[in-house]
Amino acid sequence: MNSDTRPVVFTNVRIFDGSGELPFPGEVRVEGQRIAQVARGTERVSRDGARVVEGGGAVLMPGMTEAHAHLTWPSSVEKFVPGMYLPPEELALTAARNARILLDHGFTSAYSAGALSKTLEIKLNEHIVSGGLPGPRLIPSSVEREPPNESELDPGKVADSVRGPDGMRAFVKGCADIGAKAVKFLLSGESALKPGASHEVLYTEDEIRAAGEQARESDVWLTGHAHASDAVKLGVRHGFRVLYHCTYADEEALDLLEQARDRIFVAPSIGIVQATLDANPPPHIDMRHMKEDAAIVMERQRGLVPELRRRGVKLLPGGDYGFPFNPNGRNAWDLELWVRHLGYTPAQVLHAATQLGGEIMGMGDELGQVRPGFLADLLLVDGDPCADVRVLQDKNRLKAIMKDGRFHKAPGAQ
Repeated sequence: MNSDTRPVVFTNVRIFDGSGELPFPGEVRVEGQRIAQVARGTERVSRDGARVVEGGGAVLMPGMTEAHAHLTWPSSVEKFVPGMYLPPEELALTAARNARILLDHGFTSAYSAGALSKTLEIKLNEHIVSGGLPGPRLIPSSVEREPPNESELDPGKVADSVRGPDGMRAFVKGCADIGAKAVKFLLSGESALKPGASHEVLYTEDEIRAAGEQARESDVWLTGHAHASDAVKLGVRHGFRVLYHCTYADEEALDLLEQARDRIFVAPSIGIVQATLDANPPPHIDMRHMKEDAAIVMERQRGLVPELRRRGVKLLPGGDYGFPFNPNGRNAWDLELWVRHLGYTPAQVLHAATQLGGEIMGMGDELGQVRPGFLADLLLVDGDPCADVRVLQDKNRLKAIMKDGRFHKAPGAQ
């Protein structure tokens, strides 16, 4: 990050403030970590002692939030990894690289959806917070919790998985004790990896009730992988804060999500779905079943997301990036897919990725908007993402990236 600690004034910019309103001409002054002033039209902010950044008509917008982050999933736009496993030392370095890659691509915040290591994200976050490594604001997680099973439904594994309410409490408490803020459960299986598994509920009501009770006691957030309708219902009833997919939610599940709309977030995660449909694997890898399942899921999500949106549920982009055919760093592709498939305008999906992103991070009163008093996590974009959201897929179109009022990428840098 740039070591210049002077206030910064962005002038001759169009401001997308995160609300969903189209960009307006104006200026912004940043002091320390926060936005001090926002001016509209011909108004001007103070230039006292400031470094002035001439925006040249670029769009200034809040940094984006990745709501389904997997920093330990190995593949990125910079490094292809054919599988999901790396030796511990290489995994640690790869996770640090992925954190920097997300920030390079305009994601100044990330909500973890689970890790391949028990403590890696927690330690990585300590280095990011201290300034030792570049990366987004992170809600760190531990490994994903799945019950013992004959086949591997997900790369996240839990040693000595114990069934029953006591096992759930122990897992949640253990994650909290080592510093995780989000605790991920696979509430349902995943049909892309095991045919029919998305319709299977992996825990009992008593187990998930115990997890919810312990989460409240330990002050951590519960996150759930939930395709099956009954899995969605379990998550909502027992205090899960974030649910991914919700693919087969029935009317009762939709009603429960609507009733919980003030406290719950849903990320449909269609990036991995489209990536599966588009993948061209080598001849020795058979993805036919995965592609068939992906087509079903995409069709379901096309109907589900507009209905959830109509009911006022908070929906965020985040597409399960980090797999070989869906690498970390490609995350802004989700925005295009929401416009293409889910009926969003660019400004609406940008609102989800910014203002709602601040909310999922638990910082909705100070993150995700261009407003006085808010944290200065900002992007200066060459082009108008509200006219064509695809510009955000090119990191070279990000003329500047600011986090906490300091430049990760300064204007003029390549």
